[in-house]
Amino acid sequence: MTVEPIREKAKIKQLYQYLNGSDPKYALIFKFGINTGLRISDIIPIKAKDIFNEKWEFREYLTIKEKKTLKEKKIKLNDTLRKCLLKYVKSQDITLDDYLFRSQKGGYLGRIQIYRVLKDAANVIGVENFGTHSLRKTWGYWTYKISKYNIGLIMDTFNHSSPSITLRYIGINQDQKDELYSIVQL
Repeated sequence: MTVEPIREKAKIKQLYQYLNGSDPKYALIFKFGINTGLRISDIIPIKAKDIFNEKWEFREYLTIKEKKTLKEKKIKLNDTLRKCLLKYVKSQDITLDDYLFRSQKGGYLGRIQIYRVLKDAANVIGVENFGTHSLRKTWGYWTYKISKYNIGLIMDTFNHSSPSITLRYIGINQDQKDELYSIVQL
C-alpha cells in the first residue's frame, strides 16, 4: 500500500482535534509533520533547545541534520506551529534539554509507536492510505497547491532529483491533472 497525502482540509482538522483530545504529544507530532514536511525520523529527536533559546523565545530557524540524507536543513517554523509548540511546552513541564516527544521509558518516542497511534486515529476519522509519511506528503501536496504549482521549490526541499518524482510522491493524480486542463481555457 502506498501512503497518500491528506487532500481534505476538514480531515486534517478532524484528525488533529481527535489526536489532541487523546494525547497532545501525538497531535503536535502530526502538526509538526504537516507544517514542516520533515520525515518522522527527523521530528522525533528534536529537543526544546533546538526550537527555543535560553529565554524560551523561538530561534529564527530549526536546524537539523536529516537522518536519511545527512544534509543540513533550516526551517522557519510558521505561526500555526509556533502557537501549538508554545501551548504544548507550557503544559508539559519540559526543560530545554528535554526531547519534545519524550517516551515514558526515557529518550524519545519510537517511529512504530507513533505510526500505531496516528494510523488508529486516521482509521477513526476515515483517512485512507495513511502512514507517518502521509504527514510529509500532505505538506508537499498543500504547498504545491498553495504555491500555485511551484514544483521546483518543493522538489528542492524534498531533495528529489526530478519534478516527476516529486509529483508522484505528493500524489498528484489524474484528477488533479484533469483539473489543470480545465483551468486553462484560451
